[in-house]
Amino acid sequence: MAGNYKYKAFISYSHRDEKWAAWLHKALETYRVPKHLVGTPTEFGPVPERLAPVFRDRDELSTATRLGDTLTQALRDSACQIVICSPNAAQSRWTNEEILTFKRLGRSERIFCLIVGGEPGASGNPATADQECFPPALVYEMGAGGELTDIRGEPIAADARPGKDSKPAAKLKLISGILGVEFDALRQREAQRRHRRMMVLTAAALTGMAITSGLAITAYFARIEAEEQRRAAEIEAETARQTAQFMVDLFKVSDPSTALGNTITAREILDKGAERVELELAGQPQIQATLMDTMGSVYTGLGLYDEALPLVAKSLESRRSLFGESNADVASSLSHLGEVQALKAFYDDAELNLRKALAVRRDLLGDAAPEVAETLTHLAYVTTRRGEYGEAEPMVRESLEIRRAAFGEKHPDVAESLEALALNLFDQGDLDAAEPLLREAVAMRREIQSDVAPELASSINNLGFVLLESGDYEEAESLFAEALDIKRTVLPEGHAEIAMGLNNVAYVLHVQGDFAAAEPMYRELIAIQKLSLGAEHPDVAGSINNLAFLYHDQGRREEAIQLARESLEMKRKAFGNTHPEVARSLNTVAMWSMEQGDFESAEPMLRESLRMNSEMLGETHPDVASSMTLLASCLVGNGAFEEAYELASRARAMFTEVLSAEHWRTAVAVSTEGAALAGLRRFEEAEPLLVASYTLLSQDSGAMSIFVTEAAERLAGLYSAWGKPEKAAEYLAMSKTR
Repeated sequence: MAGNYKYKAFISYSHRDEKWAAWLHKALETYRVPKHLVGTPTEFGPVPERLAPVFRDRDELSTATRLGDTLTQALRDSACQIVICSPNAAQSRWTNEEILTFKRLGRSERIFCLIVGGEPGASGNPATADQECFPPALVYEMGAGGELTDIRGEPIAADARPGKDSKPAAKLKLISGILGVEFDALRQREAQRRHRRMMVLTAAALTGMAITSGLAITAYFARIEAEEQRRAAEIEAETARQTAQFMVDLFKVSDPSTALGNTITAREILDKGAERVELELAGQPQIQATLMDTMGSVYTGLGLYDEALPLVAKSLESRRSLFGESNADVASSLSHLGEVQALKAFYDDAELNLRKALAVRRDLLGDAAPEVAETLTHLAYVTTRRGEYGEAEPMVRESLEIRRAAFGEKHPDVAESLEALALNLFDQGDLDAAEPLLREAVAMRREIQSDVAPELASSINNLGFVLLESGDYEEAESLFAEALDIKRTVLPEGHAEIAMGLNNVAYVLHVQGDFAAAEPMYRELIAIQKLSLGAEHPDVAGSINNLAFLYHDQGRREEAIQLARESLEMKRKAFGNTHPEVARSLNTVAMWSMEQGDFESAEPMLRESLRMNSEMLGETHPDVASSMTLLASCLVGNGAFEEAYELASRARAMFTEVLSAEHWRTAVAVSTEGAALAGLRRFEEAEPLLVASYTLLSQDSGAMSIFVTEAAERLAGLYSAWGKPEKAAEYLAMSKTR
């Protein structure tokens, strides 16, 4: 059949029609296509020998809020969809959702119906509406935007109701549609088969005693095979029953007063489940491992990483003992464990487990499997956190390519990979390439996901961050506020993502001078991060660094440099001595040391930072330009004006290329270049540079106050050395008003 589909068909039905679904599932999977038709080309590809496998979901979805990844993936993997139509199906939310999902894959013409009760079109009359057998997604056609229109369609249906098609005829009608062959060809062949079977039965009756021994032997082996199949089925059924019963019991609240609040929370349910799964399922290791892995993933989504870690680790240990290393479930647990370890900043362990998961998944599932893309995404995150942006890029690009091939152009996973690529390019200094990718991801999520989806908040947040760095403070502030509102709506209090949202809003308030509003937000987010991530996590170090800048801008210089040094040591402990984040903290401590006149201790820190950034990020990255600018400023203070001028000029050119000539960071480099020229007593060349840089810095609300003050002081120094005391006094006064 056309397309490399895993399933020949997907059966959608209300679980009240379970008997019909079981009959149809067996009828399709046991049907043998007539030999003369096998291989015949059709519009759906060559006719296959068998119609197996056929997907039939056996689980109720009454407590779910969406189809889930398993069903959604099964729909994608199915060549066609068969809907068992009845009043039960017409009223089933999930049957309708499965039809919508399949239609949105662009395969409306590959949906076939089996009517087992009710009446087609009955919904057109209010008096008979409850007898409608077609779900709404079948009745109405799909619009271009993926939503149902008011245009009624004509579903293709076989009819197994009394007085209509017989069950065998209905089955053949469905099979003819699935295969893309004429119904008469199958019907005639089926009549011939029945005739042959009667002939065989007649002959068997005449010679039955002669072959009794042979039948006995055959029956013996058949009984053995049947017994093995029965045992396997019993094991599968028992696994499903115990899992379902466990989850049902888990969600029961016999005494609401035992809940911690007015309603039971997801956290309470999970904590209760984690305790029970450990105690009650010790004798069912396969079920126990599955539930532990699932609960660990839910804990991760809630930001409860310390609770997730031991559950996923135990699931991995159990699955390894059951299945060995080369197993899809083992790879899944490895990937989940690596994800949690990465979020906890255990980068060495995370990388080891993710690389193992990636190897197993590539081997078992192939390089184009979405599971491979998932693990690549987590591995790229670890590599990025280590500051190895260039090494992460091919992983991100491969993940995006896999997801586009598997899901099409519009899918949440595609949006995730677009964001990852954008942030990777941003980390490598390419802001121009990052922004449109993030805008595309945000637009995609707004179109296909809920307005309060946490993933949408993440996308909005990332776009705001890039815009902030580009100097667009107004739009960035609006995006940060929107993202924080979404996160507060859907995530539990204390979630690390809420802390990140607070950080971004606080930073915008900070750079716009609203220190009173920013400080309590910084303190709140640091408290959240310490609880959710741990006191030594590098994200905590980053937030402490931001609070240090706020203190500095408030004039609390000693407190600021103390916090900056604390942040630096935390980053060294988390990342080692060579990392872009360590280089940024070195710059901060050195910058404030220079402000206190300590150029001697600042210079080696800045040379270390420049070396580190140049090695890790390349010569054209804006962080390299920042290190150059600060080192040039330090050299001006030490009287090494020639080297300072050379470094500042290079930094200016780099900032102009990567950011713009009008960006405040470029202006800082221009100011330093002017200060070096003034030190060389080239006053006429220095003056226009210093005036232009001060003008730009003083008018840009995003410019750090330390650089605005420094630019004014440099102009005062220029005019004083040049013999223009009135001008010197004017700019000296300006420097004291900042």
